[in-house]
Amino acid sequence: MADEMKAVHTEVVSVDPQQPAADVIERAAALLRAGELVVFPTETVYGLGGNALQEEAARRIFTAKGRPFTDPLIVHIAQKEELEQVAAAVPERAWRLAEAFWPGPLTLILPRGERVPRLVTAGLETVAVRLPSHPVAQALIRAAGRPIAAPSANRFKHVSPTTAQHALADLNGRVPLILDGGPTPVGVESTVVDLCAPVPRILRPGGTSLEALRQVLPEIEPPSPPRIGAGDEPGGQEGQAQRSPGQLLIHYSPTVPLLLFDGEDAAQRAALKAEALKRLEEGKRVGILAASEDLEVLRPCQERGALVRAPASLEEPARVAAALFATLRALEEAGVDVILCRSFKPVGLGLAVQDRLRRAAGGRVILAEAESGESASIDAP
Repeated sequence: MADEMKAVHTEVVSVDPQQPAADVIERAAALLRAGELVVFPTETVYGLGGNALQEEAARRIFTAKGRPFTDPLIVHIAQKEELEQVAAAVPERAWRLAEAFWPGPLTLILPRGERVPRLVTAGLETVAVRLPSHPVAQALIRAAGRPIAAPSANRFKHVSPTTAQHALADLNGRVPLILDGGPTPVGVESTVVDLCAPVPRILRPGGTSLEALRQVLPEIEPPSPPRIGAGDEPGGQEGQAQRSPGQLLIHYSPTVPLLLFDGEDAAQRAALKAEALKRLEEGKRVGILAASEDLEVLRPCQERGALVRAPASLEEPARVAAALFATLRALEEAGVDVILCRSFKPVGLGLAVQDRLRRAAGGRVILAEAESGESASIDAP
């Protein structure tokens, strides 16, 4: 885990998300060129940016987040042609994906270029690269004149930030500047595709769906669900370098326990209601992340004091994704003792939503029984 750092004054500066002021962007770019860190919006979540080609800047990123050096950083570029500056080789299928999905929420794993410090890549000979679509991110990378390494702008393993206020809550005193471009539109991190594997595979589902990727690469393999191993990492190897960010079993977690339910929709609703009423009877403060279809069944829970948040319908996974992290943070900040969550269909961005919720729950899922409404704890398959 990275060492602690000296406190600095953190300033939050508002920027127009579509046409950011040139003087504000240049101020942030100057900090990056000097080896400092800047928080900025992307279309996915807020990023904690530093010079991707400077080892000391990368070290500052790890330190500010409290992130282990075994968890690699994503390198952000401003145009597709810059891919050859950070990757040692770019296969034809990488150009096809870049043409189809860049700028946008897709990260490609490629052979590491010599200019990229091994600290950025967790010591591996692969590098994660993406071209963000957010106008502020693009303007900042262009003005800095170099690629920017940027994980999510939060403390390690906490819920990812989709507003500048989320980033400030986690990193106040750890970065000199936060650019506030309003809420991020996608709301979950980029999809990570490993192009160094014999067959392309999604390592982290995110803002580009499996269905869309298969239109360009039909052979691409879906991600493996998080598994409970002997330790806190996949396979139980706590100190092992991760090929991609977002691979840890426990990640995206609020500071209170999160229980994730699965099963048929009616069974989930019954189990959520039963668990919430039981905990309310025990005097606990309960938060519930649900879908709009669940609200009628959960009304008695609301009447008894549960905080029920239903950001969208089950048929609107993109809207659920956009609101997911903000909803979890809002429930956490409301002072609940536990957050109860329903599962979402792994279709479109629902696959990313389900991945984030499973990791927030530590990989454990509670299977709701169809008939009785009872539930049993199971591990993620």
